Amino acid sequence: MNAVRSPMAELLARQALPATIFVASAGVRAGERDPFVDAVLAEDGLSLGERHPRTLDDLEDDYFDLIVTLAPEAHHTALELTRSLAVDVEYWPTPDPTNIGGTREQVMAAYRDVRERLKARITGRFLNAEAKNATD
Repeated sequence: MNAVRSPMAELLARQALPATIFVASAGVRAGERDPFVDAVLAEDGLSLGERHPRTLDDLEDDYFDLIVTLAPEAHHTALELTRSLAVDVEYWPTPDPTNIGGTREQVMAAYRDVRERLKARITGRFLNAEAKNATD
């Protein structure tokens, strides 16, 4: 629903990658902005600003070199949409922190875990590979 994992990933990728790389996120269905996302991003000095959840139909560009999916439904949809396109699709299984109950701190811990997993995946996939290519 483009409300938790993918907006977090989009913002973290924008922060980590060069500005020349276009990064956008969208969901299979429309969702509502999640205040816990804002809270865990603020801990890192980041903000989604006025950004609100988007669907695939909301994207202005429909050409991508790579699509990263974070949920099974999104992955299946991306594979279906790109069946006849020359685009790579990667699935990064990422837990859904909205399924966690408990105290506010327990919920925040689940959201922090997602944030840190996404940072590690982005670094491992894009920044470590970039550094390796620069030394080859």
